[in-house]
Amino acid sequence: MLLDAALLSTGNDDIPATARDLEARGYAGVWASEVDSDPFLPLMAAGLATERLQVGTAIAVAFARSPMTLATTAYDLQRYTRGRFVLGLGTQIKAHIERRFSMPWSPPVARMREYVDALNAIWSAWQDGTPLRFQGEHYRHTLMTPMFAPAAHEWGPPPVYLAAVGPAMTRLAGEVGDGLLVHGFTTERYLRERTIPALEEGLATAGRTREQVAVTLPGMVVTGRDAEEMAAAALAVKATIAFYGSTPAYRPVLEVHGWESLADELHALSVSRREDKWTAMRDLVDDEVLAAFAVVAEPQDVPTEVVRRFDGVIDRFSVYASYPAALDLWDPLVAGSR
Repeated sequence: MLLDAALLSTGNDDIPATARDLEARGYAGVWASEVDSDPFLPLMAAGLATERLQVGTAIAVAFARSPMTLATTAYDLQRYTRGRFVLGLGTQIKAHIERRFSMPWSPPVARMREYVDALNAIWSAWQDGTPLRFQGEHYRHTLMTPMFAPAAHEWGPPPVYLAAVGPAMTRLAGEVGDGLLVHGFTTERYLRERTIPALEEGLATAGRTREQVAVTLPGMVVTGRDAEEMAAAALAVKATIAFYGSTPAYRPVLEVHGWESLADELHALSVSRREDKWTAMRDLVDDEVLAAFAVVAEPQDVPTEVVRRFDGVIDRFSVYASYPAALDLWDPLVAGSR
């Protein structure tokens, strides 16, 4: 199991130094997310500053961009990093696509399938000289002149990972993806009973094997050097669980545990006008729920618990920490992953 790190660009003015530090500590890769900053710019800086560290988006919002635009950025990053870039894609939700990005929305699984097909057609035109003749329901790419075609390079197109929570998108990752980006709001039980079976269905449909798709998880972890730090970490992670649990899209994860009433209460509070609603939501998450979603252990015991839960299920793990933590807090986990 490889260990990755989240590359937080907000407030970090020295991405190259951070990336070199992560590489020296033994991390296998770093991921940048599209939340409140561009996900590609920090990865460019991180990739140029390192030699072996894999860099990837987890995620970039696909439907906010034309496939041609994203194909160009990803192809360039694969060249600049000498084959160490991973393009991780997500859909976002309808409200953000239409009202934040001002882009069209349609059923996301069918659109994502076409999006990946379009990327592959564009990359094939550049890398192999295949005539560009892609015509789908949502995207049409039929013009590529020599002036605008990047030169082929030895590393070729980057691998494409798809983010998924529900079974339909997970099956699509098995059919057309090089990797599956599991959402951090998950549990070992949901992974084993819902996610992996859906992935295997997609693999079977496409005649592929499990080894062809890397499964990566940003797992929630509660740890600290003393009781006070552990308690603060637990509160922060409970707040994160409550936030995601209030969203109907993530309800199936709670349902598999029989926690439908918790989902109802969290959602009702989230849309209420209570001034203390976020604290109240956090306090609905008890220790049983916390233990299902997060590894709760002292730093030296975190590696054993991660392996116990996820060995043979996922291929890459990174810490989803909802609280400030120095990098050396995770040194036992890094050592355990070697």
